[in-house]
Amino acid sequence: MPKPKILSRYIGDRKFYHTVLAVALPMIIQNGITNLVNLLDNIMVGTVSTAAMSGVSIVNQFVFIFNLLVFGAVSAAGIFTAQFHGLGDVEGVRHTFRFKILINLLAGTLGVIAFAAFDDQLIQLFLQMESDASELSPAEALFYGKQYLWPMLIGLIPYAISQAYASTMRETGQTVVPMIASSSAVVTNFVLNAVLIFGLFGAPALGVMGAAIATVVARFVELSILILWGHSHKEKCPYLVGAYRSLYIPHTLFGRILAKGLPLMANEFFWAIAITLRNQSYSTCGLEVVAAQNIAVTIINLFSVVYMSLGSAIAIVVGNQLGAGEIEKAKDTDRKMIAFSVTCAAGIGLFLMGLAQVFPLIYKAPDNVRSLATYMIVVTGCALPFFSYAHAAYFTLRSGGRVGITLLFDSVYMWSIVIPTVTLLANFTSISIYALYIAGTLAEMLKCIFGFIFLRKINWARSLVAKKN
Repeated sequence: MPKPKILSRYIGDRKFYHTVLAVALPMIIQNGITNLVNLLDNIMVGTVSTAAMSGVSIVNQFVFIFNLLVFGAVSAAGIFTAQFHGLGDVEGVRHTFRFKILINLLAGTLGVIAFAAFDDQLIQLFLQMESDASELSPAEALFYGKQYLWPMLIGLIPYAISQAYASTMRETGQTVVPMIASSSAVVTNFVLNAVLIFGLFGAPALGVMGAAIATVVARFVELSILILWGHSHKEKCPYLVGAYRSLYIPHTLFGRILAKGLPLMANEFFWAIAITLRNQSYSTCGLEVVAAQNIAVTIINLFSVVYMSLGSAIAIVVGNQLGAGEIEKAKDTDRKMIAFSVTCAAGIGLFLMGLAQVFPLIYKAPDNVRSLATYMIVVTGCALPFFSYAHAAYFTLRSGGRVGITLLFDSVYMWSIVIPTVTLLANFTSISIYALYIAGTLAEMLKCIFGFIFLRKINWARSLVAKKN
């Protein structure tokens, strides 16, 4: 029995979902394993003390900014990579890969310098409130944060380079290898965490520093797998043939990538800063908020990988179709992928709400921290379908090179709506963290309205690469 016309606009056939999942599933598995290990790492660090967990969480807020800056850098060239691949232009893909390597090396170097120069100042942004509970001491959190940060600096550059390889592989259809590399890295990270945090098998018990060392080793494992596989399978990665013979990138293409790249990098950077400032505003209600949010975000991220990966898949699948000149097909694919992503997010949100009271019990934390974490999980679970739509809209606009609109839609929205809302409420009212968290979440949910308007009113479906004669 044929589907009604309205349903056929939003629901694809079996072949459609096979194509989508072929791209998205490896990313879901990869990100799922990563977040599962992050969850287990979090629990292990939490056994040291709640202050240790808070210190590590604060440092990871700033590593998050760096990671998104790298993501913005590879995403700019990635728009062209996906479309060049759809066009069958290997040389074009090779040029975009070189761009990613150069810009990520620069980003990694600047990241190391910035974190080394401002370590105390950055961590102390989240340590404004004193606490009577010794395990939530700001001084302890600062100590553990610095102990975790310095070894982590060694891993920034290898992480940046691995993203250049992994993103190019995904954009050219090789999604399984980055999944294997990332999975190998997180397993390495987990095993070394257990050994180095607790001092198993005769190793020294290094606590928080052991967690950082394990992460750095994992970064090198991931990079090694990507490099070795890519350069030994040049029939599947032809763009790596001669990739390092020179650093030549045609100046016109370089300029076009930079024109798209600077807004994307600015967007990721300012969006990440906004998220950090939002969390910092929450932390003014007490250091226990940092611990509670760390617990909540860990479990939320574990299950949000489905809609997050589907968003990334939109950029690849739709980008390939746009590069091949299949404009109407790209629009149809995008509409159905968004519907699929939102449906998945709704199911995940319900599951999270059901799990909300159980998960915080795993942690060695005070009852007020667990209670607040439960509340945050429930609120976010309700908001996930809206977050999913906004996330998919962002990648849709990006797939067609509408980077100026993505900047307006993403970071400008955060700075003009979300940040003023939470900052003013946190600093000029006596609002509780429960009401403040609701206000911040509602402000972020409203973003999907602008996403709906942009997708309907703006011609986002454009090919950015020209077919060679």
